[in-house]
Amino acid sequence: MKTLIAAYSQNRSGSHASIQAALHTLLTAPWPSQRDVRACLQLLSVLQWVLSFLFMGIISLLLLIYLVFTSFWPISALYLVWLIFDWDTPERGGRRFAWLRKWAVWRHFRDYFPIQLVKTHDLHPSQNYIIGSHPHGILCVGAFCNFITGSTGFFEKYPGIRPFLATLGGNFRMPFFREYLMSGGLCPVTRQAIGYLLSRNGTGNAVAIVIGGAAESLSCRPGVTTLILKNRKGFVRMALQHGAHLVPSFSFGENELFRQVVFKEGSWMRNLQERCRKLLGFAPCLFYGRGLTSTHSRGFLPFPRPITTVVGEPMTVPKIEDPSHETVDLYHGMYIRSLLKLFNEHKAKYGLSETDELRIL
Repeated sequence: MKTLIAAYSQNRSGSHASIQAALHTLLTAPWPSQRDVRACLQLLSVLQWVLSFLFMGIISLLLLIYLVFTSFWPISALYLVWLIFDWDTPERGGRRFAWLRKWAVWRHFRDYFPIQLVKTHDLHPSQNYIIGSHPHGILCVGAFCNFITGSTGFFEKYPGIRPFLATLGGNFRMPFFREYLMSGGLCPVTRQAIGYLLSRNGTGNAVAIVIGGAAESLSCRPGVTTLILKNRKGFVRMALQHGAHLVPSFSFGENELFRQVVFKEGSWMRNLQERCRKLLGFAPCLFYGRGLTSTHSRGFLPFPRPITTVVGEPMTVPKIEDPSHETVDLYHGMYIRSLLKLFNEHKAKYGLSETDELRIL
């Protein structure tokens, strides 16, 4: 009996010693520094953004369909009724919320890369503008951060200007995802939606359009600056019809965020990508970025590379309800020259060399 009691006492003292040792290790372990906490918040902010734009639409659609076959079917029914009455809202200026642009998460998103906005000229609230955003990249990170969030100081640099970002119209057919997009100031890249903002929403509107679109994303890779612009003239025609001034902008570093497998022109994979782009409106790209654990691992998050978006000088455009092809070509050529000037003046400041050229296809 004494032997059992002694063994029990020894076991208890050993357990106390183990607990004390564990507590001592925990208390003496270095706590995460402020830098580590900031890095973690930045990574999480980018993660939620990528997941939202890649998966929120399809997940919300599948969830709505699933609820139809459960006892929660009234939720789906009520939302579908709401969707019918609200169907045209994206084409009529959307439904934006200023507080969403001020979320702290966007500051962490900005600092992850980091991203900055460079102003070269004033934009006057008495005018409306079409901002050409170049290049497309994979996910248009620079355009989103600068024209949708308030983290880079757009509202302070351009007081009285309301920025919008045009994106694929199909995104606004996804339940719940459409509400998320409209709340930030995104609109469909359609003539009706852009025309509404430029003619029926007062003045001081600036609609940013990523002109190269999905076709340009297929050529996105580090070290190459190629724009699909030579035959993209619809934005110039709209500017003329509504008297909106044209503003070129270029995001230096956008093409450095991901690595992409680029297939040669004429290959069966490239033809498949082109067919998907024409059918679905977006091009399926084979790309990768960094993983969650480190920048050396592979995953779907963008690499932390600096992005500098330079907004150029507004180009005055007259209002012509039915511009001729010659007039459209004239102002399209002026826009290209203005964009080339902007690129050449700033390329050496923001990561490129003096010998780098801008290819326009």
